[in-house]
Amino acid sequence: MKYGVIGAGAMGYRYGVMLQENAKVEVDFIDTWKPNVEKVRQQGGVSVARDHQNRRIVPIKIYYPEEYKGHPDVWIVFKKQMQLEEELQRDAAAGLFHSDQYVFSAMNGMGHFEKLAQYFSAEKILCGTAMIATRLDGPADVDFMGAKGAEEMHIAQYGGGEPAAVTKQFITELKQASLNPVLTEDYLGMCMSKVVFNAVVNTLCTMFEVQMGQFIEYEGVPAMADQLLNEAYDACGRAGIRLLQTRQEMIDSVTVESHALKYHYPSMYQDFSKGRPTEVDYINGYIAKLGRQHDYICRTHEFVTHEVHLAEKMRKFH
Repeated sequence: MKYGVIGAGAMGYRYGVMLQENAKVEVDFIDTWKPNVEKVRQQGGVSVARDHQNRRIVPIKIYYPEEYKGHPDVWIVFKKQMQLEEELQRDAAAGLFHSDQYVFSAMNGMGHFEKLAQYFSAEKILCGTAMIATRLDGPADVDFMGAKGAEEMHIAQYGGGEPAAVTKQFITELKQASLNPVLTEDYLGMCMSKVVFNAVVNTLCTMFEVQMGQFIEYEGVPAMADQLLNEAYDACGRAGIRLLQTRQEMIDSVTVESHALKYHYPSMYQDFSKGRPTEVDYINGYIAKLGRQHDYICRTHEFVTHEVHLAEKMRKFH
């Protein structure tokens, strides 16, 4: 199939480049960040490294929404949660979306599928989560973190039911791209599992400005994770959401992934360190909101959300 990536950032580049190079499919990139688009055009592609090594230029085709005339079978969307609504409005105004197209997103946080549903029918929305660490160090400058073949992701149909032909073909090509997809039935439990993981690792690494490997050196991490995870699991349980992992499995995954990606700064920290707003409201804040909606107070998640926003405000003094 043909793919269009909306949001040529860290993960957009990761998916697009791996599909283009490994699955040998056609991929177009759509972006609105002018320095990024112009840098790609200036240097003839995107600069790609893996774990800071073997940097090379990968030729790609990149467009502003208003100049794009292609017709992908599947859109792959990777924008920040707070940027998505404006991006979709601009893309729709440019005539990018058509009734026969599918859309896939594995963005962090929650709330994006409802926004996508304003432009695509439920049966054409594919939900994803990705345990894939990637850094965008500057315009058209990306670093794939982790060993080759270590990528891990899940995918589910937003509308449920049996996998459609496009879904099956997409999964086949994701496998060919070495993105290692696993099909699941329950998109909500799948997505909330990633949110709960990020609510521990992404947020705490950001608050203390450390890499995942540095974070896991503290012997108190399992206890901190247990406190955050217990609240999240209790909130999800009251909402009728069944997560993919048990509480203990989730604690174990925090340890395993932190060691495996020891040199990685989570995406929330990457935003924080560059002076941008973080997605904490869509992660810890979302868990806290879910709890309140079901008569359960996630006190630690509420406090942590305030702490991250306080840190954002305090950057002007440092």
